Amino acid sequence: MVAHQILLITEIMERLKLPPTKSTLLVLKRKVTFLELGASLLERKKELLSRLVYDRLKQYRMLRKDSKATLESAYYWLGLTHTRMGSRSLQQAALGLKPPLKINILPRSSIGVQHPAVTAERLPLQPVGLMGTDTSFDETRRQLADMVVLLARLGEAETALWRLLEEQRKTQKRVNALKYNVIPKYHNTIHFITSTLEEEERNTLFQIKLLRERSQV
Repeated sequence: MVAHQILLITEIMERLKLPPTKSTLLVLKRKVTFLELGASLLERKKELLSRLVYDRLKQYRMLRKDSKATLESAYYWLGLTHTRMGSRSLQQAALGLKPPLKINILPRSSIGVQHPAVTAERLPLQPVGLMGTDTSFDETRRQLADMVVLLARLGEAETALWRLLEEQRKTQKRVNALKYNVIPKYHNTIHFITSTLEEEERNTLFQIKLLRERSQV
């Protein structure tokens, strides 16, 4: 008896507070069909996001590995040039030099997720005077330019990865809300209204039967 009462209270809490009428039942059936379609589409979106996250994660790990190696090489040459030329000569040689890079940042969308698309192109090195410079200076400039190109690509991959992960989390949250909260409430309400209408119909038929029996007496 207690278990039945608890089950009844739970069902009341997990259904919508709507009048048990035929028109309400028809509206709920249409809405639950729409919600189930939406849940199915969100499941599909979640699967596509998972694939994109996997691809982006693989790309991110490769770029991170390459960037680490390029950073070590670039800083090795920078340290070597700094040792040979000194800070003052290095600063003077770098004055007036244009950036050896061309970077474009454009908006991009993947399954509705906005993230920047970064393209970095290394330009020919601008010539410098030979006085006060070392042969390692140009190699350092090339190494640093290559490093920036890789870091730009790494930044794009990391930004896209985190935004895709965030969208994946939100989509999973919406799917769970629909599957385990919203849609069950609609089904419980439909079941309750259907049972109520059937009970009313049985009561009406019983009343009609009683009236007929009394009229025949």
